[in-house]
Parts: sequence; C-alpha cells; structure tokens
Amino acid sequence: MTSTSNTLVTIVGGSGFLGRHIVQVLAKRGYRIRAAVRHPELAGHLQPLGMVGQIQAVQGNVRYPASIAAACKGAQTVINLTGILYETGRQTFEAIHVLGAEAVAKVAHVAGATQLIHVSAIGADPASPSAYARTKAEGEVRVRAAFPEATILRPSVVFGPEDQFLNLFAAMARVMPVLPLIGGGRTRMQPVYVGDIARAVGELVDRKIGAGTIYELGGPEILTLREIFEYVLKTTHRRRLLMPIPFSAAKLQATFLQMLPKPLLTTDQVTQLQYDNVVSADAARDKRTFAGLGIVPQALEAIVPQYLERFRPTGSYDRGLHG
Repeated sequence: MTSTSNTLVTIVGGSGFLGRHIVQVLAKRGYRIRAAVRHPELAGHLQPLGMVGQIQAVQGNVRYPASIAAACKGAQTVINLTGILYETGRQTFEAIHVLGAEAVAKVAHVAGATQLIHVSAIGADPASPSAYARTKAEGEVRVRAAFPEATILRPSVVFGPEDQFLNLFAAMARVMPVLPLIGGGRTRMQPVYVGDIARAVGELVDRKIGAGTIYELGGPEILTLREIFEYVLKTTHRRRLLMPIPFSAAKLQATFLQMLPKPLLTTDQVTQLQYDNVVSADAARDKRTFAGLGIVPQALEAIVPQYLERFRPTGSYDRGLHG
C-alpha cells in the first residue's frame, strides 16, 4: 500500500456504472474508499476491487443530507456521481441534480474536504428546453456557490461493458427489424469510455489539480446517431432497416413509452437529442479536456466488440454477417 493509504475518498453514488470504475482506479492507487450508496447491502460487488478493508459501503442518499454528512466525515476528497436519466417518484431532476448536488457540496465544505469532484454532463445549460440539461446546469451553479474550488466534469454519452447506451441499441437490434432514427439520426455525439473518465478522476485526485475548473470529456470520435447505430449493427453482425423519425413523432411515442416502469424513451430525452453532445471549442482550446490531464481517450473499436459480441446471432462464435 502506498502513502495514499492515509487518504480517505468518499464517493457518493459509488456503486453505479461509473462509480465502480472510479472505485477500481482509486483502489489500485492505494486510497481508502467510502462508497455512499442508497442500498449498501447491494454494493458487495465493490469489495473485490480493492484489498481487505480498503473499500467500505455505507448508507447515503443525497435527499437526506445527514446521511451524506456521516459518509463524508474525515474525507479529504469527495466525489459526487449521483444523477438520473429520467424521473421516478421522489427521484426528480430537481431533487437529485440540484438540491442533491448542493447538499453534497455543502457537506463536503463543512467536513473540511480539500477537494470536491462533481460529475455533470455535456449539454448542461440553464437556458436548455430539456429539464435534464437545465437541472444539471443549476446543480453546477449550486455546487460552485457552496464549494468554489470544486472540479466539474462534463462527459459526453458514456460507453462501457455495463452501459445503457450501446447495449440498449444492440438489444433493440436483436429483436426489432426496424430501428428508429430520432430526428433522422443527425445528432452528433462524442462517446467516451467509462474507464477513461475513471482515469481522469484518478489523475485529479493524485495530482490535486483542477480546482475551480470545468472539464469536458469526450472520446476521440464524433459520430452521428445514425453512425452509432450502423457501428452497433456492424459489430453485432446484423442487418436492420434504419428508419428516420421526426422529433415530433418521437415525442408523441415517448409520451407513452415514458409511462413504463422503466421508460424506454422520455419526451425530455427526445428534446436532448435535438442538440449535439460534443466537447465545446472553448474547452478544447483551453485544454479543459482529456488532453489537459495527459490522457488519450480510447475509441469504440478498442472496447466495444468485447462486450457486444454476445448480441451476435451465435454469440462469440459468430464471425460472419447475418440477418
């Protein structure tokens, strides 16, 4: 164990898709980790990522600041990963992205943490017609008001083995003969590998840099939604018809799909797709990107085939193109 073993990092939302990768990176670098999660009894998958006693899962819910205060006690670094893609019950954008983010920042300040890393999203904009994007922006404002030295990370759409992005498209292609291209599939995205975001967090924690800075994190490729669908079909060896769907029609469909227990599509997500999701020219110019952290992000081709091969007609044994 290195000298970092005396440093405690609290990760709020540490058991999720991004959280488990950050836990693994920081554990390998020797940090003690406290993962604040709503259901610690379901976070057993974090334990094998570190040494015995190195990783502790505790109860923490951003809607109850007292639980976050207990989780942040004694932590030198606090990382907030909490966020939702759609609203359910009391898990609203306002509650999680705004009030929850503010609560974590205030608690981190009171606890005496010297570093706060807050994960937001590219597209965060107080003037956006998307409630997701507006609340992400408001959360950033509240975080910086409570903890001015906070580092904010804005990733583009995130891919990786457990993602709800490429896995979803591949699952759709397995059962649907026609795949919808919302807005004609012209929206541009810059897919970023979850492991690269975790490496960025590792650099920020190790080097204690980035105070007061907003980083925008995108992968090496800018692709349209159509190109992403085509890549998934190529990787899974399937042929499917791609049908352009106007935004208006997609919103109408989403009004019904968002009523499912686990929404397949919401009207707010359709609104988000009307805007590109790529690193801004300002961030690239100022090196508030992976480049500024000395990281070369990985492309889809280097990662995705390994976890999408299960969607091929005959799984990993499939080497040809099938219907």
